[in-house]
Amino acid sequence: MIRRVDLRGRVAAGELNDLPAEVHALVPRAVFDVEKALDVVRPICLDVRHRGLEAIREYGEKFDQVRVEDVRVPADALKTALEGLDPTVRLAFEESIRRVREVSQDELGGDVASEPAPGGRVTQRLVPVQRVGLYVPGGRAPLASSVVMNVVPAQVAGVPSLAVASPPQKEFGGLPHPTVLAVCAMLGIDEVYAMGGAQAIAGFAYGFGAGVTGCRKVNLITGPGNIYVVAAKRFLLGQVGIDSEAGPTEIAVLADGTADPVHVAADLISQAEHDPMAASVLVTPSESLAAAVAAELPRQVATTKHAERVTEALGGQQSAIVLVDDLDQGTALVDAYAAEHLEIQTEDAEERAGLINNAGAIFVGGWSPVSLGDYCAGSNHVLPTAGCACHSSGLSVRSFLKAMHVVNYTRDALQEVAGHVVALANAEDLPAHGAAVSARFPETAAPASAMDVAGTAQSAGDS
Repeated sequence: MIRRVDLRGRVAAGELNDLPAEVHALVPRAVFDVEKALDVVRPICLDVRHRGLEAIREYGEKFDQVRVEDVRVPADALKTALEGLDPTVRLAFEESIRRVREVSQDELGGDVASEPAPGGRVTQRLVPVQRVGLYVPGGRAPLASSVVMNVVPAQVAGVPSLAVASPPQKEFGGLPHPTVLAVCAMLGIDEVYAMGGAQAIAGFAYGFGAGVTGCRKVNLITGPGNIYVVAAKRFLLGQVGIDSEAGPTEIAVLADGTADPVHVAADLISQAEHDPMAASVLVTPSESLAAAVAAELPRQVATTKHAERVTEALGGQQSAIVLVDDLDQGTALVDAYAAEHLEIQTEDAEERAGLINNAGAIFVGGWSPVSLGDYCAGSNHVLPTAGCACHSSGLSVRSFLKAMHVVNYTRDALQEVAGHVVALANAEDLPAHGAAVSARFPETAAPASAMDVAGTAQSAGDS
């Protein structure tokens, strides 16, 4: 069901800081060709730009098999969805919201003021993005939890205008899934659109229509989606900001002989459930754990609802049980792999987690499974995939904030540094930059011009 990769004796832990190509080949990721998908989404995005709502309707009919005349979800549909939400599910969402909000609030921080010289002050202000479009997938699963993960940190950041888009569902009369609508209502989001795929991303980026049935363009688009959503975000980057290009989900589990194979197998299956391209990787120096997990997987897969999808994901090139010489080699391997989700189930899990630099999120110990982070840990589940954790962060309150410097100098503070400004401006042959400072102090001697500086340097060279 899942392939076995044996790296024992093949590569030293130190070499994994710069993973050899052969190791990349042994633990590859799923093929996720965004460049190819760009050819599909480019004409869709441009069509939405020129024809707006009519194009969105037509693509919804083509891809979602339902035509929606007014893509703006009416207020009564949101209210009805919330009233119909199972009380147990509502209670769970309320707790998820509470925890994510508390973590987001703690992450928020505030303005930072510095005084590099007497009378000279630089303040870094954190300013919320003014309008954000939040995308919630609705394909294989209605990811209503993504509403929480996108909306709550944006609200804590103070974003004044939030809009949510989720694909129309034929079985619900062209509305997004009712659970998605219910969570939007719980969070006070009343601007919700029944639109999905590349056309939804383009609709947010360009805006469409007018009045209450239209949608104003946004400044930032966040939220996960399929390859066409990702490709549309790439195509429209610059027209709008985006959070990331999230590919298929992935889990790496670093475990030793103390880990419970039943738990490890369940965790690998939990991510394989998302998508046939999902990656599930176990890295361990324990032959006995590897064998026990390999034996446990078929037993659990046989009883899971989405067995066909899980089997395809576990059998793909992106999934494997990887045997390593020791935990140091394993730690170096998972750090280089830079998984979206990294579980560490070892005897020294907390200490080993401190050695990791590259992961979307780390789940420490046997009682911190990825599923907890997906819903109720308080952390965010919108995370970098495909190795992007080596340079990118997951979604958080900071994703919805811009840092802006505010510079405030007194006359004396400027005069103190004026000579340095002029010298640096002349060194870069930008004399007007220096003049903008020296003009404020006409009583002082005029500084050397850039031409003077250049001439002096030439004379020195001639000598």
